Order: sequence, then C-alpha cells, then structure tokens
Amino acid sequence: MNYPKLFAITSPSGGGKTSIIKVVLERHPEIKFSISATTRPMRSGEVNGREYFFLSQEEFQTLIEHDELVEYEQLYTDYYGTLQREVNRALQAGSCMIFDVDVKGARSIQQKYPNEAVLIFIMPPSLEILEQRLRSRKTENEEKIQRRLSRAKMELEIGKTFPHIIVNDDLSRAINETENIIQSYLS
Repeated sequence: MNYPKLFAITSPSGGGKTSIIKVVLERHPEIKFSISATTRPMRSGEVNGREYFFLSQEEFQTLIEHDELVEYEQLYTDYYGTLQREVNRALQAGSCMIFDVDVKGARSIQQKYPNEAVLIFIMPPSLEILEQRLRSRKTENEEKIQRRLSRAKMELEIGKTFPHIIVNDDLSRAINETENIIQSYLS
C-alpha cells in the first residue's frame, strides 16, 4: 500500500537542512512543511503559524501531558515539538509533509508513523566546516556555538544510522540528492 510520506530531514545546526528544505519546497509545492511549536521567543520578522507556533511554557506542558505531540525536545531553556494534529491533518488529506527536525525528533516521527516516515540525514563535511558555518551566521554567542558543536557530535553518531545520508559539501548537489530521494518515494 502506498502511504503519504513524512520526510524527516535532519542535521546538526549549521548542516544545511533548512537551506535544502527551502529549495525542495519551492520545487515541490505539493509537499507541506511541518511547522513546529516552540516556547522560544519570536524573533523580529517571524509570524506565529508561519515559522513556528509560538507557545507559552504552560501551553507546551499541556500538550505534553495530553500526548498531543509527535515529538518534542527541550533544547537549552526552550521546547520544540511537532503538533500531532497538524501531521494527522496532512495525512488525512493525502498530503506529504517535510520536517526540519533534530535526529531524536526524526526517530520519534518514525516510531509514531512507521509506514510513512522517511529519514534523511544531512551530514556536514566535517566538524570544522560546521563550526565555520555556525560562526559565519553571526547569530549566536560563543557559549551557544560551543553547545551546538557539542550536541553535533551526538547528532552525527545517530545520523550515521539513518537510511539516507547526504554529505553537504556542495549545496546544489545536496539539494538534488535530497530531491531525488523524495522523488523516489513520490513515484
């Protein structure tokens, strides 16, 4: 039986998953983007329901208590998660969905939706290049960069077990490889 697919694309922060997802979505408007919920503050230019569903800590805790999240994780002081109602709505409509999640989130999606989940790990060429990418963003202080690099080591180990691994040493090639994997499931 052919199911609508849930494409969980993951990488360490700075690995390139967001850039890849953006282009894939432009090329495939039929695929829905999974908008995560978060307790982190809204940044300038962000819109609730577009970049994230911005929730209070209390609202997020209620979702956890009522098992209304496909996956969630506390990263530093904020929570991030996927609303089960949004995923179910897409699947019931017969739509495919793409997720920008961490490795643990991808595993949770696979556990809840084993027939629909497709896991794709975007591997940075090296930790040194990953660090350069994080620094070139100029969006975080040294402490946050070090935390992200420390976390990246764990994510790289888990990512090595994913069925689809793409080394992002050339963004155009990585986009095309990701698109080819997705295309193979859509055909």
